[in-house]
Amino acid sequence: MKIALPSYQNQVDEHFGHCEYFTVFTIDDQKKILSEEKITPPAGCGCKSNIAQTLAEQGVKLMLAGNMGQGAVNILNSHGIDVLRGCSGDVKYVAESWLAGNLNDSGIACAQHEHGYHKD
Repeated sequence: MKIALPSYQNQVDEHFGHCEYFTVFTIDDQKKILSEEKITPPAGCGCKSNIAQTLAEQGVKLMLAGNMGQGAVNILNSHGIDVLRGCSGDVKYVAESWLAGNLNDSGIACAQHEHGYHKD
């Protein structure tokens, strides 16, 4: 399994759509991190770019994010990627916290971009 985190200087980026890169961790069946890679996102807002498709093609099944609008959540979900919001801090620590079962979705969508995206 692979999980992705929007990142900036090895921290969870609070703004999914404009992150510096995505940190992608490959996880084994014993919930241990096997490898880490960085994927540079395309230009443009996250939910309007092809990043969801790119991450899905890489095998990502979960996005651990800070803030994210509902439009971006819907796009990621449509590509088979679940989303857990409300994360912050060091990306590896956040990933390990999720693996240990210590993270829950905040359920809070970033409203900043809600007006600008409508999936038809």
